[in-house]
Amino acid sequence: MRAACRFFLFTAIAGTVLYAESTPRETLLVLSKRDHTLAIVDPSNLKVVARVPVGNDPHEVIASSDGKLAYVSNYGSGAYNTLAVVDLVGQKALPAIDLGPLRGPHGLVFVAGKTWFTAEGAKAIGSYDPAKKKVDWILGTGQNRTHMIFVSQDLKHIFTTNVSSGTVSIIEKSSRTGPVPGPPPGPGPGPGGPQPRGVPGGDWDETVVPVGRGGEGFDVSPDGKEIWVANAQDGTVSIIDIAAKKVTGTLPPNFKRANRLKFTPDGKLVLISASGLAVLDAATHKEIKRLDTSSGGAGIQMDPDGSRAYAACNHEGYVAVIDLKTLQITGRINAGQQPDGLAWAIRQ
Repeated sequence: MRAACRFFLFTAIAGTVLYAESTPRETLLVLSKRDHTLAIVDPSNLKVVARVPVGNDPHEVIASSDGKLAYVSNYGSGAYNTLAVVDLVGQKALPAIDLGPLRGPHGLVFVAGKTWFTAEGAKAIGSYDPAKKKVDWILGTGQNRTHMIFVSQDLKHIFTTNVSSGTVSIIEKSSRTGPVPGPPPGPGPGPGGPQPRGVPGGDWDETVVPVGRGGEGFDVSPDGKEIWVANAQDGTVSIIDIAAKKVTGTLPPNFKRANRLKFTPDGKLVLISASGLAVLDAATHKEIKRLDTSSGGAGIQMDPDGSRAYAACNHEGYVAVIDLKTLQITGRINAGQQPDGLAWAIRQ
């Protein structure tokens, strides 16, 4: 009897430990739009170790550079105005960030210690400083449905897609300087001398580049020379020369409902979520394979070592795992209904 009790106790304890697994150092983050949760996935075994609530209509997710926090945009096509925050180590929700009038947050990146976001309802982009616990910068794009965002590591370039306008904004730090309004300078530092104009951090120049209808998901080539844009309504892909600030090529309309696009880390392949997952040769622009993943493709994420890709299959309710050497689907992750935004977190 005692042996049976000891066995039962051991089994119960073991079951509890297995259920409450700790967050691995490297994790795949998967949003479920219908379940309103963020799944923390162990990429070594493709198992969900925890699910955390993230509020209404979560669309995109990004991890902090130290891998300890995740930020999630609560979108609602402008109905909501918050960023959910998740403690990835403690596997719990933290107080959400209220963006005030910056409604419809969607695209997210984490650069230079800040969370950068789009706000469709405000036709703007902004940055949130976790150290100061406030939005410290806002810039209007003047475009409709400013959706996804890229910020360079040196903070000199920002790119956004503007879905309803069918454009891409190339936003660059301006080198213009001039006098700041104020009283004449006194002894020592003060206003009135040659200082950066505009908002703190300087002024910005925006070039609006027309692309196809419904330009949505995009990525910057690893060499930093091109922007590839998936045009959901046209089923095309626009290729922008960043230096020239213009479209230099448009791929044929073979990508119906294309809404996400991602380069592999080595820059050799481009993956596009469309009707199935299209795999293109980045150099020749030719499609080399079409994987039967989903009729409702969504987020794409790459393993940092370039071995695997992950594609959210929104309608089917799973995340497909793709071997990037064989270009075969090798597994699936059941991380909740209507999976969409994906991100990678590496704890420092």
